[in-house]
Amino acid sequence: MANGALRSLFWRRFKRNRLALAGGVIVFVLFVLAVFAPLISPYKPDDIDRRHILEPPEITHPLGTDDLGRDLLSRMIYGARISLAVGFVAVGIATLIGMVLGALAGYYGSWLDRIVMRFIDIMLSIPTFFLILAVIAFIGPSIWNIMVIIGLTSWMGVARLVRAEFLSLKEREFVLAAKAVGASDIRIIFRHIMINSMAPVLVSAVLGVAGAVLVESALSFLGIGVQPPTPSWGNILTLGKDNIEIAWWLSVFPGLAILITVLGYNLLGEGIRDSIDPRLWDTERK
Repeated sequence: MANGALRSLFWRRFKRNRLALAGGVIVFVLFVLAVFAPLISPYKPDDIDRRHILEPPEITHPLGTDDLGRDLLSRMIYGARISLAVGFVAVGIATLIGMVLGALAGYYGSWLDRIVMRFIDIMLSIPTFFLILAVIAFIGPSIWNIMVIIGLTSWMGVARLVRAEFLSLKEREFVLAAKAVGASDIRIIFRHIMINSMAPVLVSAVLGVAGAVLVESALSFLGIGVQPPTPSWGNILTLGKDNIEIAWWLSVFPGLAILITVLGYNLLGEGIRDSIDPRLWDTERK
């Protein structure tokens, strides 16, 4: 099928998947909130108003306030920026590392493939979350450290996917033709094979954002992630834990935000995967 026909079939299948569309809407709304937070937020996230400490949701503060009188809605909106940054940067790092190592292992095989796969096995044998905790304990918590560490500890799945695709694609006719005309290995890897192996990588990246958001929230909840006063859904949850008996909104709304965000990315990723599955194309055309 031509590329135009494939794109048309993809969009037709994607638009029929209501759950995938719902996930796309959630992700789009989160993106808008993060990018336009200064315009959308009713207050600055660090504005302290001691006259309205731990007030429940009402008209002037739709989601209530925290123990310093800061507007929870504003902090939640700015917290979306943290989630977006951590998700995209961490997944970007993981995807880049995984694509390069997977491509080299799958294309060249032999001893290089064995070394890469054994290194992946070693990384997978280490509990990722505890590894992140240990590294942060040494270098200190910060938003940039968290993004880099999550990216450096979550590339193994992408590497396996890319390796599997390369093992299949490197024997195809278009690769043999490129070799016959004298194309270099770098050109074959990145201009021919890599482009044709991007579909599963895209799905993995979308699903990986959800995992990165969960890890960042957990680290911030434990107090070793994003540090106050920078708003993060995780450290807002920590504050909610300390005031759970008198301020339920500090736990409920950040928890719902994390739930909806992870659900949105998972629905979007599953929808993309279903829409690009070639096993369903023949059924769709019929």
